[in-house]
Amino acid sequence: MGKNLEYYMGLNYPFNVKPDLDDGGYVAEFPDLRYCVGTGDTINEAIEDAMIAKEEWIKAAYEYNATIPEPTSNESYNGRVTLRLPKSLHRNIIESAKNEGVSANQFLLHLISLGMGNKNVRTKSRSRHS
Repeated sequence: MGKNLEYYMGLNYPFNVKPDLDDGGYVAEFPDLRYCVGTGDTINEAIEDAMIAKEEWIKAAYEYNATIPEPTSNESYNGRVTLRLPKSLHRNIIESAKNEGVSANQFLLHLISLGMGNKNVRTKSRSRHS
């Protein structure tokens, strides 16, 4: 017996949020669900839109007997990062977040998202020669 619609609707699919460098705002996408994205002026709006898109994507795929992939495992990623900062940088982050009317966590997430979405930023692995 196959899996029913409720089974797929109850699965927890990982998603990514990144700045939309072309149109502004943000894009939230589900890597496991091809072309399933949400957009919004804020991160929260993009996530809310993506959750609606995910429901509709799964419903349509189920209705047309298309393959619905299982979510990839996200067990080794819990979304938590701990950093030690110089006091002056910490103060700067807190003050900047207050000026923007957001939490320090939201402000840092925004800055990281901008950096990760910047096509000009590249990470290179460096080899050391002895």
